[in-house]
Amino acid sequence: MSVTYDDSVGVEVSSDSFWEVGNYKRTVKRIDDGHRLCSDLMNCLHERARIEKAYAQQLTEWARRWKQLVDKGPQYGTVEKAWVAVMSEAEKVSELHLEVKALLMNEDFEKIKNWQKEAFHKQMMGGFKETKEAEDGFRKAQKPWAKKLKEVEAAKKAYHAACKEEKLAISRETNSKADPSLNPEQLKKLQDKVEKSKQDVLKTKEKYEKSLKELGQSTPQYMEGMEQVFEQCQQFEEKRLRFFREVLLEVQKHLDLSNMASYKNIYHDLEQSIKAADAVEDLRWFRANHGPGMSMNWPQFEEWSADLNRTLSRREKKKSDGVTLMGINQTGDQALQNKPGSVSSYEKSQSYPTDWSDDESNNPFSSTDANGDSNPFDEDAASGTEVRVRALYDYEGQEHDELSFKAGDELTKIEDEDEQGWCKGRLDNGQVGLYPANYVEAIQ
Repeated sequence: MSVTYDDSVGVEVSSDSFWEVGNYKRTVKRIDDGHRLCSDLMNCLHERARIEKAYAQQLTEWARRWKQLVDKGPQYGTVEKAWVAVMSEAEKVSELHLEVKALLMNEDFEKIKNWQKEAFHKQMMGGFKETKEAEDGFRKAQKPWAKKLKEVEAAKKAYHAACKEEKLAISRETNSKADPSLNPEQLKKLQDKVEKSKQDVLKTKEKYEKSLKELGQSTPQYMEGMEQVFEQCQQFEEKRLRFFREVLLEVQKHLDLSNMASYKNIYHDLEQSIKAADAVEDLRWFRANHGPGMSMNWPQFEEWSADLNRTLSRREKKKSDGVTLMGINQTGDQALQNKPGSVSSYEKSQSYPTDWSDDESNNPFSSTDANGDSNPFDEDAASGTEVRVRALYDYEGQEHDELSFKAGDELTKIEDEDEQGWCKGRLDNGQVGLYPANYVEAIQ
């Protein structure tokens, strides 16, 4: 009948020392922990890569949205270009963060994954080959010493029990001498008991000392075997620690954008673009294109002509809010110049005739309405398919012919987007006007 020996049964661990029976399991567990730490590091980098991607997407969306808002807004000139440069910076930085994401996943993540696969070999019955080899090595080195330790503990227990019995026998013999009721035969039995207990003490002490000596003799071999297996585990762990250090340094290089020349160039270009903004130049441009510097065809005496079958009414000569009278030729060398890089929504939606005429068909502000309160968008929608759309963002009309709405509002598109990016639509309250095409989406 074979008996399986368990080196951890029957031996009381008295300290937390590595040399105590079974305490090598912490070193064995470190191998399993190494595999788990590889997985943890991969998960860590995967999450960071997702953050980099999300941040890049947010930068791109932010830059796209604000480029459109600035382009369609009232800012003009070199300051507008400086403002747009901030969005360009975001787009370039977004590209760099996408590169970081790619490096983290394609290089660092894959490197850890491949190393983990090469370093840890799974067994059919579960666990890793490296863990089992370490476990078997420690168990083999510790088994003989643990067996002798078990014998020492047993001899120690027997010796201490004999000592206790000897003390009890001596106490009984001493007490019996003062008891007159005991006969000589009983006293002799107590004396024999004392003598026997003393012999037992000597025998158990001798056995205890012998087993302890044998344990001491086997201890150097035990320590040598355990040291050998432990050193193998140390070498395996050293490879993992050095690999982690190497990978983390690679991660640091990939995350540190400040050392990239392209990253530095982005902010150098941004600084130059902002410094190029010139308030004096912008004011000069505005004066020439929207202020007193504009040319004017001042009214002059004109002879009656048969070709002119009507004259402009006083109402047709008035200016609408922020809109210059149309249908008047300019004179002089200056022609109306467009805003460089940006025009208002009204300018983007209107065409200016080159020949002045009093024909009301050429004047969007002329009307047969008796009160003279006309709006070119109060008429029915032009021919075409009407489409229901939903607002993606809030928009506050900047001109009298623009619609205002909140994100989520629904309206009807009655004319397709023009070359300037504006659509004509109608609110549910009947108001007709222009709005930015990219501020809405079609309702499916």
